[in-house]
Amino acid sequence: MTEAEVTGRHRAVEIVEPESAGRRFVGQSQYWLACVFVIGWTGVICGGLAVQFGSWDYPCPLCMLQRMFMALAALGAAIIVRKGMLGIITSRDYMTGWGLALLGCVAGGFTAWRQTMLHINDWQQPNGPVGYGSAVLGLHLYVWAWVLFVAAIFAIGLVLSFGHDTAAPGFAATGGQRVIGRLALWFLGLVLIVNLIAVFCLEGLHWFLPDDPDKYQLFYDLGIR
Repeated sequence: MTEAEVTGRHRAVEIVEPESAGRRFVGQSQYWLACVFVIGWTGVICGGLAVQFGSWDYPCPLCMLQRMFMALAALGAAIIVRKGMLGIITSRDYMTGWGLALLGCVAGGFTAWRQTMLHINDWQQPNGPVGYGSAVLGLHLYVWAWVLFVAAIFAIGLVLSFGHDTAAPGFAATGGQRVIGRLALWFLGLVLIVNLIAVFCLEGLHWFLPDDPDKYQLFYDLGIR
């Protein structure tokens, strides 16, 4: 047997050698990150709804735009989760999912930055910043949104930089992975429906949401005070 044949046999053995448990776990990183994205952004939208109904704060159009871009980021990650659950995930699915998530985070970050800049002079008020709506831990929701959008962009860039190792083509979620993925998708769907109803009640049968809403227009139009 020639040296070339021996080398070829060694290479063949290396190809069929099963992956280690550690490498398999790393190859599932993007699936788990996608689950975190879906649950995380859905939780942020949920927090906005809690402030809206708990403090009777009426979100402005920029607030609603930020929620929409959060939903887009979550839906992008949801593509990866769903494809992983079906066991047919490909490199294109990873790129499509993270591409949509990145678009949502960039657009949402700009929207949050825009709203922050509109109220930047409020920090110079003698009694402290006024801003729009209630503050949470000293910052308004749009400031927190800007911070989270920037952090999410960084996370996507980081995971894509190591995409060769963190994305396993043909990955199929099993057991607990499927359970968590299913819960994440149902959680997202439920919160999006609640948010859609909240927007409809706030805007009513009108084309535009007021810049500074002070009531749920649908109830007002129906004579419900």
